[in-house]
Amino acid sequence: MKFVRFIMKNSALANVPKHIDHFSKFSPSPLSMKQFLDFGSTNACEKTSFAFLRQELPVRLSNIMKEISLMPDRLLSTPSVQLVQSWYVQSLMEILEFLDKRPDDHRILDAFNDALVTIRNRHNDVVPTMAQGIIEYKDAFGQDPVASQNIQYFLDRFYMSRISIRMLINQHTLIFDGTTNPAHPNTIGCIDSQCDVTEVIRDAFESAKMLCEQYYLGAPELEMREINANSIKEPIYISYIPSHLYHMLFELFKNAMRATIENHEASKNLPPIRVTVALGGEDLTIKMSDRGGGVPFRKTERLFSYMYSTAPTPNIGDRHRAPLAGFGYGLPISRLYARYFQGDLQLYSMEGYGTDAVIHMKALSTDSVEKLPVFNKTALRNYKVSQEADDWCVPSKEPLNLAVSRAAK
Repeated sequence: MKFVRFIMKNSALANVPKHIDHFSKFSPSPLSMKQFLDFGSTNACEKTSFAFLRQELPVRLSNIMKEISLMPDRLLSTPSVQLVQSWYVQSLMEILEFLDKRPDDHRILDAFNDALVTIRNRHNDVVPTMAQGIIEYKDAFGQDPVASQNIQYFLDRFYMSRISIRMLINQHTLIFDGTTNPAHPNTIGCIDSQCDVTEVIRDAFESAKMLCEQYYLGAPELEMREINANSIKEPIYISYIPSHLYHMLFELFKNAMRATIENHEASKNLPPIRVTVALGGEDLTIKMSDRGGGVPFRKTERLFSYMYSTAPTPNIGDRHRAPLAGFGYGLPISRLYARYFQGDLQLYSMEGYGTDAVIHMKALSTDSVEKLPVFNKTALRNYKVSQEADDWCVPSKEPLNLAVSRAAK
């Protein structure tokens, strides 16, 4: 019997490339926040969700798996990236088992729910494991501009795909597990239709403050201003995923606190972190301003690079590393959370003074539509970028010292 299972498993593995080729020919189907809410509140049907996900999840997985194979061979050969690839192959195979199953059988629906939970748990460590693969690649082969550009392009799309897949899985498992959250009656799956933005801001601030006080024995205070242009004096509520918003804010608060304390070591009083929340007709915007000294303009884009980090390299599972530092993925991943529903995260820094971090979000659930990567000829061209001579003069990285230059002459 074991031998039969072994043969069947190897046969299924041999067919994986064919399945990937097939499903990657389809484009993912982006959903709006309103569609998520409407389905979860009024039309919640487990059979319909099952029928959609058993087709949509293989499409999303296969689209990004085609792009994984376009990474540099040296990166693909690292143990960590091979492990991530194996997780994706295994998850795809498990979902494909339900393609020909009938949704009328409750045992099938329960098994599908269990399979989704298993897949979600399997992929919990995808971000740090892939980050470890990047570190292994850099340590072994160094960096070159073309490979770095390709890896940056890929990881933005890879992690965005992961966010979207977890979103689908979470919505299905949370809505159809038969339980409700009495503390948050407006929550549908992981979406809060009445997300209290200022409450999430305060929660993220308090968590970052606790970490900061443990590590630095102090933390700046929070000053918050709320502007609701639609209904003056009314609190600001939008339909959003509180965990996504919390993730972005927690990361920004950690960075602002660390910069503020390190820039005011000799001062008795720390300048506060100022947050302004503004709700308009189309956008909800959160601006966080610190007095942490800022960063030079030429280094701003590096802060969103997966190939660059100012923090010491951590080990996965290392519980003793500094809590305000990590793989350097905090900002790029936070920007992806903002962009996932058509928003953005931008940094405006004034070297010598401080930094403004701005989160843009859609105010309307109809405008909040998933931003999903698609594997097509356009994406393929981005992986074939070669380094060409710049058509602008490129200055040296360090400014020329004219006094030394004249003396040499």
